[in-house]
Amino acid sequence: MTIDEIQNDIVDEFSDVDDWMDRYGMIIDLGNSLPEIEEKYKTPDHLIEGCQSRVWLNADLTPEGKIHYTADSDAIIVKGIISLLIQVLDNQTPDDILKADLHFIDDIGLSEHLSPTRSNGLLAMVKQMRLYALAFQAKQNMQ
Repeated sequence: MTIDEIQNDIVDEFSDVDDWMDRYGMIIDLGNSLPEIEEKYKTPDHLIEGCQSRVWLNADLTPEGKIHYTADSDAIIVKGIISLLIQVLDNQTPDDILKADLHFIDDIGLSEHLSPTRSNGLLAMVKQMRLYALAFQAKQNMQ
């Protein structure tokens, strides 16, 4: 699926739920279903700067040229947010990730329902995921 198709599915899923407490519940459930990140990635090198909570993110380039992200957080809502981002960007090419307009964040109303510190953390997570994509893109272009 393309990034836009995945985003549209998320928007459809969230549009069925009007109450923001229920939407937070959905986000928490997503975080709870996030696959475990390997302990070797729970290091300061993998911590995302700019997040109030601790968020660890790792990315690997698959032989098919797609990025596989794994992550974890010590905060349940933040873990759900990174899970949403992974759902959208995982298994995509570096080029597609760098070109992506992550409209689902605004479309589901997430950005307006986050505290300023969580909004900063969300931006930091997106930035780090794009930095991984940029690094893998540069590596591919050198080959």
